[in-house]
Amino acid sequence: MEENKTVVAEETAVNTEVPQTEPAQAEVPAAENAGHSVLNASVDPDKFDWDAFEEDDVYGEDKKKVAEEYDKTLSKVVENEVVEGVVTAISKREVIVNIGYKSEGVIMAPEFRYNPDLKVGDKVEVYVETAEDKKGQLILSHKKARALRSWDMVNQAYNNNEIVKGYVKTRTKGGMIVDIFGIEAFLPGSQIDIKPIRDYDQYVDTTMDFKIVKINQEFRNVVVSHKALIEAELEQQKSEIISKLEKGQVLEGTVKNITNYGVFVDLGGVDGLIHITDLSWGRINHPEEVVQLDQKIRVVILDFDEAKKRIALGLKQLTVHPWDALDPNLKVGDKVKGKVVLIADYGAFVEIEPGVEGLIHVSEMSWSPRLRIAQDFLKVGDEVEAQILTLDREEKKMSLGLKQLVPNPWENIREKYPVGSKHTAIVRNITNFGVFAELEEGIEGLVHISDISWTKIKHPSEFVQTGDKIDVVILDFDEENHKLSLGHKQLLPNPWDEVESTFAVGTVHDGKIVSLSDKGATVTLDDDVEAFCSNKELVKEDGTMPAAGDVLPFKVLELKRSTKRVTLSHVKTYSAADEKKSERPVSESDNTKKAVKKINSNIEKTTLGDISELAALKSKLEKGE
Repeated sequence: MEENKTVVAEETAVNTEVPQTEPAQAEVPAAENAGHSVLNASVDPDKFDWDAFEEDDVYGEDKKKVAEEYDKTLSKVVENEVVEGVVTAISKREVIVNIGYKSEGVIMAPEFRYNPDLKVGDKVEVYVETAEDKKGQLILSHKKARALRSWDMVNQAYNNNEIVKGYVKTRTKGGMIVDIFGIEAFLPGSQIDIKPIRDYDQYVDTTMDFKIVKINQEFRNVVVSHKALIEAELEQQKSEIISKLEKGQVLEGTVKNITNYGVFVDLGGVDGLIHITDLSWGRINHPEEVVQLDQKIRVVILDFDEAKKRIALGLKQLTVHPWDALDPNLKVGDKVKGKVVLIADYGAFVEIEPGVEGLIHVSEMSWSPRLRIAQDFLKVGDEVEAQILTLDREEKKMSLGLKQLVPNPWENIREKYPVGSKHTAIVRNITNFGVFAELEEGIEGLVHISDISWTKIKHPSEFVQTGDKIDVVILDFDEENHKLSLGHKQLLPNPWDEVESTFAVGTVHDGKIVSLSDKGATVTLDDDVEAFCSNKELVKEDGTMPAAGDVLPFKVLELKRSTKRVTLSHVKTYSAADEKKSERPVSESDNTKKAVKKINSNIEKTTLGDISELAALKSKLEKGE
């Protein structure tokens, strides 16, 4: 490698005009030099006696003096120091630099790739690695010289806000690696240019101007930006352009970027935004439906903020408003056709002409009074025919209706569904208070929970489910509010007619205790009729309380048709038998036993006054009285 450097240096020296440093000529008296061949500029190098020179025959004792004088003309080179040199020759592979030494140094050309404008005569800093190698070659390094001073240069450029040149070495994740003064700096992708970059590779192996925007002193990390230089220049241009803008002014621009909410347009150094609502009079889902990237368009200035440098643009404003071009003969009651462009729970927007929409409220979609959502009737893209209900040209509003195109089923409701008539309906909705059943499209009625069954139910879902068919009878009408009252239990005989005859007050029947509570027991008679017996009337003849599942005789105490309530008593069944027994003669011992039994059963209710009487009775019994 060193041999190649020497050969190249020699070839370069031959082909390039390089300033030569001549040794100083010693002033030797003519008498002293008589008979000697004196070396001077006029001597032909080919005829010079080099052998005599090597043998000290040319100058003799003065040769040493001549050498010393020559050395004085050369620079004192110290290894491992940075010195300044002059570029004397440039080739594709190497750069020759003269630092004033007896030989010139060779530096590989890639060390100067950050500076493509390098030319002969430029001054550069180099690092002296070796003053003279084995072949007598001066070894220099520009890269090491830059590295030694690079960090100071980077900090100086950062503090002074200077523009620096950098060589883009390679692409990396999120950006590029740039050589700045021999230090690898990071160039984020967002800081390459003000416009979005699609091809990063186009910047590799190029030299660009940068601004140092961030330095981490601890880790010696450097972040640079090329975009900052462009923005600084554009800021001045923006201020000049915005100062000349006027509202309503029409300009030509280029579509620079497209987003979900609008389009950014380059107006020649300054950007403006066309919001998606200002692109078209009609409803659009994305700006790409109207414009394309890099497309040239004419826009109008709607507003601008000179301080914030924001410009609001409009595209649709350059065309006539569709409402202004709407058929002047169109009026309320006319039928129109259109396309559903938007659906909401409360209604659907129908576009009858580009930019002219009407709202079909969900209440105008069907004659049915049942609450529904618009999605049950229409979907986006449907072609529909509707009737104009309201039309306000000044406010640019229109309401439409679908149900008006079909007959109103409530107009002859009494003729079709007279009171007392029987029909089959479909359960559409179930609530806590009843069931909504549909007789036909648009005709619904309510079966109240009290009209579903003769027996008591907690919730209508115990009886029917949505979609079931149910037989109903028409009970009443509210034509004005489109309300219909229906009944189901009226189609069946009232079981209480039979209950009153079968379970008359005073009759005794066997009943099964279904459940017990703090207040009493729920009892079923004949596994059909539900009744109630209080705890007071539930005590057995032996003084104990029955359990759930026990079957006992019960006497009907009360029967209320209005509340469908049957009240029973078990106590009355055996106390009545005791009353009959009391009519025959009873022995004194029986009376005594009965009294003791009664005392034991009522011991919990005994008062202090009763205790003295009991003591006296006990004393008489013990004496046999």
